[in-house]
Amino acid sequence: MTLTAIVHAHVHPVSSPAFEGTVLLQDGRILALGADVALPAGAEVVDAGGGWVLPGFVDAHVHLGVHEEGEGWAGNDTNEMTDPVMAAARAIDAINPMDTGFDDALSGGVTAVNVNPGSGNPIGGLAVALRTHGRIVDDMVLRSPSGLKAALGENPKRVHGDKGRTPSTRLGVALSIRAALTRARAWMQKAEADREPDLVSDALARVLAREIPWRQHSHRADDIATALRIAEEFDLDLVLDHGTESYLIADRIARRGVPVLYGPLIVSRSKVETRARTPRAPGILDRAGVDVSIITDHPVVPIQFLVHQAALAVKEGMEPDAALRAITLNPARVLGLADRIGSLEEGKDADLVLWEGDPFDVRNRALRVWIAGREVLRYDAEAGRPVIAGRAGAGSAG
Repeated sequence: MTLTAIVHAHVHPVSSPAFEGTVLLQDGRILALGADVALPAGAEVVDAGGGWVLPGFVDAHVHLGVHEEGEGWAGNDTNEMTDPVMAAARAIDAINPMDTGFDDALSGGVTAVNVNPGSGNPIGGLAVALRTHGRIVDDMVLRSPSGLKAALGENPKRVHGDKGRTPSTRLGVALSIRAALTRARAWMQKAEADREPDLVSDALARVLAREIPWRQHSHRADDIATALRIAEEFDLDLVLDHGTESYLIADRIARRGVPVLYGPLIVSRSKVETRARTPRAPGILDRAGVDVSIITDHPVVPIQFLVHQAALAVKEGMEPDAALRAITLNPARVLGLADRIGSLEEGKDADLVLWEGDPFDVRNRALRVWIAGREVLRYDAEAGRPVIAGRAGAGSAG
C-alpha cells in the first residue's frame, strides 16, 4: 500500500470550494482531502509550503504523438488523406509516446489528453484519450476509442478538391458524411449473420449507437449549423471541435446542449474561416450556458501553454472558476471520464499537480506532478529544469 500526504496546500478541487489543507493519496486514488485530514502512519509527507494543488489539466483536442515536433515528414501521421472516409483509422496506431510533446504536457500540468486524427478528411478516424506519461501507448489509455473525428469547412474541401475528386465544396463534404452514415445505418439494420465485414461501417455504427461522440471539426457559424443539422438527422452525440464562430450562435448551441472545445487561441488567423477567432469567445459561450473547454490543438499551440490560454480568456472576461473548469472538469466530461479525472474528489484517480502559486499567473510553474498517485515530474530548482520519471537525457531522470 502506497500512501502520500500533500500537506500545507492551497487546494482547488474544482468541483467544490478551495481550502487550505491536505490531500491524501492511496494506491493511485484520492483517499481523502480537506482542512483536517489525519495523517496515517507511514505516509510519505509532501510539504506544499502554501503552493496550489489542482487536478491535472485535460486538453480534449491535441495531435500529440501523431504529429511529432521537429521530425518533419517522418513524424507526421496526422491525416490518412488517400480516401475521404477513414472512419476505421485509429489514432492510437500512430502515437509515439516518446514525442517530446508529452514531456511538455507534464511541465504545463496537463495529465490527460484526447489525441485526434487530423481534419484533412470529411471523416478522419477514431480518437483516443490518454494519460501524458508512459512508454507504451496501450498503458496510457483512459478511453479507446473516445470519439470519431469528422471535419467540415476548408480543410477537407481543399485536400480532396486539389486532387480533383469529391469533395471539393462544402456541400460535397456534407454529402460524403451523410453517405457514409447512411451506409453504416443500413449495415447495422442487417441481421448480424448477414453483415459483410466492414471496418468503416463498424466504426460509424458506434457513433450511430451513441457509444462514442461525433467529434465535428467546424470553425464558421454556417459549418457549425451544418454540424448541428447532421447530428439531428442521425441522432448523434455531437461535440464541436474548435467552434471559432460558435459564440455568434451560442444561444442555439446552448439549447441543443452541445459542448464546444474552443481553440487554439494564441495563433494567427491563418485562414479565412478563423478570422473571427477571439479570446472573448470562451467567456461568451460560458455565460450563454454552453459547456465550453479550451484546447491547444497541439502542436498548433504548444500544449504547455494550455493554462495560459485559459488565463487569456480570463483577461478577456471569462470568470476564473469557469476558465479552470474549461481545462479540467469540462473536457473530462466531454471525454466520458469525469468519474475519474478533472477534479479532486475522494475515490477519483490521483492525477494532480502542485504549483508554485496560481497557475493563471505565467510566473508560476508546476513543481510536482502525480499521475495515478505516482510522481512523474519534479522541478529541479538547482538545475533549472523539470525531471521526468523514466526519461533519459536533458530535462529528465534516467
